[in-house]
Amino acid sequence: MRREKTILITGGAGFLGSHLCDRLLSDGHDIICLDNLFTGSKRNIEHLIGHPRFEFMRHDVTFPLYVEVDEIYNLACPASPVHYQHDPVQTTKTSVHGAINMLGLAKRLKAKIFQASTSEVYGDPSTHPQPEEYWGNVNPIGPRSCYDEGKRCAETLFFDYWRQHKLEIKVARIFNTYGPRMHPNDGRVVSNFVVQALKGEPITIFGQGTQTRSFCYVDDLIEGFIRLMNSPKHVTGPVNLGSPGEFTMNELAELVLELTGSKSKLIYLPLPQDDPKQRQPNIKLARETLNWAPTVPLKEGLRHTIGYFERLLSEGSNALRHPEPIPVES
Repeated sequence: MRREKTILITGGAGFLGSHLCDRLLSDGHDIICLDNLFTGSKRNIEHLIGHPRFEFMRHDVTFPLYVEVDEIYNLACPASPVHYQHDPVQTTKTSVHGAINMLGLAKRLKAKIFQASTSEVYGDPSTHPQPEEYWGNVNPIGPRSCYDEGKRCAETLFFDYWRQHKLEIKVARIFNTYGPRMHPNDGRVVSNFVVQALKGEPITIFGQGTQTRSFCYVDDLIEGFIRLMNSPKHVTGPVNLGSPGEFTMNELAELVLELTGSKSKLIYLPLPQDDPKQRQPNIKLARETLNWAPTVPLKEGLRHTIGYFERLLSEGSNALRHPEPIPVES
């Protein structure tokens, strides 16, 4: 019989964190949602406020935390260039100090702990698609390094705690994910294209639009989180979680135009430094160990995402103000 748990989710008011709160609450668990609201939003969790098994704490993971929980999902960190380059030193501290604090808490409690790592640990990959065994091609001193190297260091810490302290860890490398509650102005390609199309603004494509990404709908990703956390103790990861379907930026833009009915024009801008040319996960390990693979087609997921942004527009949300093009984590 499944035991109800008390679960801490850092970054719980963010895009992914809020969906994870929903899922774990629906599974019958008690949730402590931790967020400093730098990129997270109370809007994402307002429907949970007042729920008897949900508690929100405003706290920064770079400072120690003392709570009693059974499991920890460590999702706290700005995850788009617009946000993580705003304060790169704090971004690195969030990844590294945050990992140290959460690992220390898990060690004290003997709790299982999950790390939301990223496909950015592969950098601009020379291997395609990227398997977990690939060590990456990362610039350690570039403008994206605060995030890339911060997440790489966090993985190092997790595996050192596993080796040195026998801590039960789960590490997921997350590839591009999209869906409702994405931040409208975070520079990610799906939200950027959708908002621009709905507002009739030019769709900004960086480079020639031939670079590729693989897009996973948020519900599929959260299912992967749960399966990894509930997997046998010896399954530590890292495990790639993402969609193996690969699309160019031009293909994505045309699909967004089709689904929105927008007449927006495409414009091309210089490619940001260290922007990867290809990004596609090899999910063989996830299939074999978690029996997991994405199920939501891109067109279906985009319809849900477009519907979300249409509602924001209809409400006249200030968050949708978008005065100038911003670099895309395409």
